[in-house]
Amino acid sequence: MSEERRFGPKGPAVRRTGQLALAALAVAGLAGAVLVACGGGSGGGGSAVALPPASAPAPAASSPAAVAASIPASTLSLAAQVGQKMFFDKNLSGSGAMSCASCHDPAHAYAPANDLSVQLGGVHMDKAGLRAVPSLRYKDITPAYADLLDNPDGISVPGPGGGFAWDGRADTLAAQARIPLLDPLEMANASSADVVKKLQAADYAPLIAKAFGEKVFDDSDAAFAKALQALQAYQLEDRSFHPYSSKFDLYAANKIGGNLTPAETRGLKVFTNPATGNCASCHYQGAGLNGSSALFTDFSYEAIGVPRNANIPANNDLKYFDMGVCGPLRTDHAPAAPNAANSFCGMFKAPTMRNVATRQAFFHNGVMHSLEQVIRFYNTRDTRPELWYPTVGGTPKEKNDADFPAYGLITTQYTGGKVKKFDDLPPAYVPNIDTQLPMDGRAAGSAPPMSEQDIADLICFLNTLSDADTKPATPVKPGACVN
Repeated sequence: MSEERRFGPKGPAVRRTGQLALAALAVAGLAGAVLVACGGGSGGGGSAVALPPASAPAPAASSPAAVAASIPASTLSLAAQVGQKMFFDKNLSGSGAMSCASCHDPAHAYAPANDLSVQLGGVHMDKAGLRAVPSLRYKDITPAYADLLDNPDGISVPGPGGGFAWDGRADTLAAQARIPLLDPLEMANASSADVVKKLQAADYAPLIAKAFGEKVFDDSDAAFAKALQALQAYQLEDRSFHPYSSKFDLYAANKIGGNLTPAETRGLKVFTNPATGNCASCHYQGAGLNGSSALFTDFSYEAIGVPRNANIPANNDLKYFDMGVCGPLRTDHAPAAPNAANSFCGMFKAPTMRNVATRQAFFHNGVMHSLEQVIRFYNTRDTRPELWYPTVGGTPKEKNDADFPAYGLITTQYTGGKVKKFDDLPPAYVPNIDTQLPMDGRAAGSAPPMSEQDIADLICFLNTLSDADTKPATPVKPGACVN
């Protein structure tokens, strides 16, 4: 069976048919239908699933979040209470200066509070990471990674999906928590036993014993496993990790304060329209896996050719490439030999779009720093590649033409030369690049799929996905999202 048939790229008519249906529903203004009509997640059913209201998330009883939904916000299990203590404990790092909350700030939707592409860590807090730090919100219904995961839209064929981290190498929140604790570029503990010693000396050690038994520290490996389970329990039980408190949630639940403006309504249409934004093809907003709704991700992996970030020190080595699922941080899908055929190379997880307007660094390498820039990249990666990738062999102009856009990563205009497109992926893996709209490989110089009005409206809609306790990274100008 060919790799294309196995993975089922999202450009085929079957995918577009599903998105056209979603777009038609959005155009008709059927808010509830847009969210639930597709059904047919991994369970295979097609029945409607209502979106959890903003004040009380209500996923299916079989999902991990169902447990959290039944627990008052002020009441956490003993294990979750341990996890809460650990989450904010800087002593659990090699530097003594970094906690989980240092990179996953509760005041910023559990994402970084700054605009750094990658965060600094290590024993002396001077080591740059390799990837941008994602938000920890809305991770509670993420399935384990699978090469052929059922797509929650109920239409697309199975493909790589699920898991935690940008490459899906952790199957649970507990397994994900292990990564930063032991990573020399992050919390930089020498070993799991080192973490356990710090927990044993912590002022909440009696709480750990109460949660996991008086002999919890007798076996260091078992104690570390319990600690990871505690961090997982905290993220599952504390509603601040999945509050469903955005304007969009009020809109979907038909609640006061949820009326979308004309601009936001148009933006929703752009989001779902396969001929313009086509965002919903990966950031699926319908009824999904394990009773979820409106997570704005289908848990899938895509290769879209994000430009190389020269500000990541590791990229100073021109032979180094971060290729996501096929390595180097994940090793079980590595190429058999350098440049050997491998369909996983260049694939990174499609994250949730919830709280996307609050972020200050985007994509796996944090190369972009505004939501508008990201949307314009999607819109003009193919039609104006010189705005995003370096030009080799050209001559820089003394002054840019008046119509040369200033929104790209490349701010100098060149005469002649060749644009080095997809500069952060070895040429052998360029065929892996996804070709669905808006990045459909259309010719340079042709018209992009989204108009200026589409872009403005889409930004307005994406701001409705921000939870009530957050602030936009780039405040919308007064009145810009009204008419």
